[in-house]
Amino acid sequence: MLTVDIKKSFPGFNLDVSFETEREIMGLLGASGCGKSMTLKCIAGIEKPDEGRIVLDGRVLFDSAAKIDLPPQQRRVGYLFQQYALFPNMTVEQNIAAGCREKDAAKKAERVAEKIREMRINGLEKKHPRQLSGGEQQRVALARILINEPELLLLDEPFSALDSYLKWQLELEVADRIEEFGKGALLVSHSRDEVSRLCDSVCILDNGKSEKKMQVNALFEAPETLAACLLSGCKNFSRIELIDKCHVNAVDWGISLTLSGDSPEGAELVGIRAHYVGISEQPTGENSLTCSVERVLDNVFSTIVMVSPGEGKTPIRIEGDKNLAALRVGQQVYVSLPAERLMPLRG
Repeated sequence: MLTVDIKKSFPGFNLDVSFETEREIMGLLGASGCGKSMTLKCIAGIEKPDEGRIVLDGRVLFDSAAKIDLPPQQRRVGYLFQQYALFPNMTVEQNIAAGCREKDAAKKAERVAEKIREMRINGLEKKHPRQLSGGEQQRVALARILINEPELLLLDEPFSALDSYLKWQLELEVADRIEEFGKGALLVSHSRDEVSRLCDSVCILDNGKSEKKMQVNALFEAPETLAACLLSGCKNFSRIELIDKCHVNAVDWGISLTLSGDSPEGAELVGIRAHYVGISEQPTGENSLTCSVERVLDNVFSTIVMVSPGEGKTPIRIEGDKNLAALRVGQQVYVSLPAERLMPLRG
């Protein structure tokens, strides 16, 4: 188990992170500059928190009160940097060997050869990083951090420098390597798609502060905060005023909405995903409002329609099949917001 409860201050920015992970892949998801990479560096021992504790499988890596701060080489943590941090003047086998703590030369060579086989980079032993593809570089970097059998993997946006096709291939490979690793991993990402495909759980970082850890499916099905909802890809939001436990006034859309359950305590907004918004040329009953079509955008496999609930109101985004492309700008339509798809949110 990894337990992290740390704080670190910078000019104009405060990191305040607290979470626990088991033997799982947990995503740290957030916008650029929210403190994701800094959190990994604190866990790895590259940066020092101002206060708090970091404990890995009962071993205290950092404790400000007890004045414990293990150096990186003693933490048993494998850190895969965003740009892989391979030594440009070393060959593949030299790069991997540089990460090995084994002192016996014969045993070290044996372990390097074993990792080369495991990562399927045979034949590249004498090449330098500049002669490798992005995928090959990543496998070499993984071999280097796995050679010392770490207790935890830290992956800092490992796919950000790759094109989309290679990214998909390497996601599959990394998923296989982590499964073989069989221990915990933290994946830093700003991509909800990466997190949804690779992670078991997720912790949102919003302006340096961590939110409650949740299972990945909860991020998409029932996010509790605006930050989580935005990062999960939702684009439709309105401020709300409470009418009663099951009804709210959506201020920015100009409609009173029925919820499928009680409005949670502290809810300030309501959101709905674009592909759950209904649109028709006839009134549809509850949670229905009249709108005019503002824009019709042809997407690759769908059509996006922006509709206005009225002057001064916030447009609503709708995403559906190609049939929506027949709608005309200025056309009056009826939009429905299904109660079971509405997401009350804290700000």
